[in-house]
Amino acid sequence: MHARDEPAIILKIVHVPFVFPPDPVGGTEIYVEALAHGLRAHGIESLIAAPGSAGNGQVYEHNDLRVRRFPSAPESKYMLRELYGDGDPQAAAAFAKILDEECPDAVHVHAFTRAISVMLVRVAKQRGLPVVFTYHTATVSCQRGTLMLWGKEPCDGVLGFRRCTNCLLESRGVPRPAAALMSYMPLQFARALDTTNLSGGLWTALRMADLMRARQQAFQALMREVDSVVAPAEWVRALLVRNGVPGSKITLSPTGLPGVMRKRQSPIDVAKTPLRVAFLGRADALKGLDTLVKAVRSAPGLSIELDLYGVAQSPADEAYWAMLKSWAADDARISLRPPVPHDQVVALLSSYHLLALPSRSLEPGPLVILESFAAGTPVIGSNLGGIAEWVRHQDNGLLLEAEDVRAWADALRLCAEDRRLLARLRQGVQPPRSMADVADEMAQLYRFYSSGVSGRKRNSKA
Repeated sequence: MHARDEPAIILKIVHVPFVFPPDPVGGTEIYVEALAHGLRAHGIESLIAAPGSAGNGQVYEHNDLRVRRFPSAPESKYMLRELYGDGDPQAAAAFAKILDEECPDAVHVHAFTRAISVMLVRVAKQRGLPVVFTYHTATVSCQRGTLMLWGKEPCDGVLGFRRCTNCLLESRGVPRPAAALMSYMPLQFARALDTTNLSGGLWTALRMADLMRARQQAFQALMREVDSVVAPAEWVRALLVRNGVPGSKITLSPTGLPGVMRKRQSPIDVAKTPLRVAFLGRADALKGLDTLVKAVRSAPGLSIELDLYGVAQSPADEAYWAMLKSWAADDARISLRPPVPHDQVVALLSSYHLLALPSRSLEPGPLVILESFAAGTPVIGSNLGGIAEWVRHQDNGLLLEAEDVRAWADALRLCAEDRRLLARLRQGVQPPRSMADVADEMAQLYRFYSSGVSGRKRNSKA
């Protein structure tokens, strides 16, 4: 659609993701960009406002979208309290300035961090703006980041600061008996440590029960104060309900595939050898790539090409990626490759027999699954979260236990040896949902909650 054919702008929405290009991005940011473009068909203008390190006032365009970056204080006397609690006041103040200058009709928040916090939501509400929040990742409510209780089994996600404190401390190497004792740390003692500004190692562990209580109170405040919560998967909707979010406040809206990604090539010959398997996503330990690498290495006779396309967004990601490289260095079947531009992913996946997603955490639904289905490529993935909702075992893919190296090796061997199975899985793949469908649903949501806001806002400015 040419600009002259687009409908007149009737609403202006500010989207707030964790980060945005040119910084390295993940599925959430791809979702935000595609949504912003899709909303134009509904006469809705989008501004992207994201935390950034370049200082206040940075304004630029990315793929025909206006982007503004706002700063978050790099240092704070109360860093832990801000991280686990209500957030960074400097970031909230900078965001408030953007709202005053841009005069939007609503705000759509796509992350929950120190910079994108309850404080940020409150400055929008103080200006009479409706706020929509999308639960994109498990880190919104789970400090462990996986929603895997003790790292072993899917958690029901019900917040309880003692259980969550124990689980988080265990993930950081604290023995479970000691973690249990720390969860009963007196509030007065933890607050005394807060005033002395002691943090790191043991000091943070001793404060963790109080910090977890603050984090869960911040999450509950977020759920109360936003006008609507978008759940991209059914398990997210159920988790929100279990934590007291009214069902009437939740919109179930599964992720869709951006139109720019729909271009595909003819799929690879199902009989072609060796078996070609790809992973695309963050180079994050939660993605379980080590399980995949171990599975291939445990089967030296397996005829396979495994290509890992990783995006490193943090020093921890870079360290994990380096570890994988060292493991794969003596196995010519495994290649670690740079990320691929988003508009080339579908065409790339057409050249693989399988997409592998060995995630060890609950995800609302990785966008790359939709890209794989658009390419006609089946998915072999962990039987968790959104992966389990989108992949139907023995129909359009295979579902396996997340960290069972033997099960992954056996499944890869089966696919390599039984090409009739691969052909059947490919036949089960259906065209995925589109981001145009998501834009339709979000446009209805914005109109409902922003009804009358523009008039009130502009009258107040007169």
